[in-house]
Amino acid sequence: MEKLLDRINELARLKKERELTNEELEERDFLREKYISLFREGLLEQLKSIKVVNESGEDITPQKIKDLKQQV
Repeated sequence: MEKLLDRINELARLKKERELTNEELEERDFLREKYISLFREGLLEQLKSIKVVNESGEDITPQKIKDLKQQV
């Protein structure tokens, strides 16, 4: 994912210097979509590992999070 982000940033720097070619624009759009997809997948995995407990130790994890865990 780091290489992906490096290339996105490189294209952003190029955009400030000059107009991007059609190929570069397509690559940028593809890389952005890929990055967002990977980010969302990572976030969902983190959410699946969350357990919320109150001060008395009761599990008060929101139902949406519990449902995500069940989808595994």
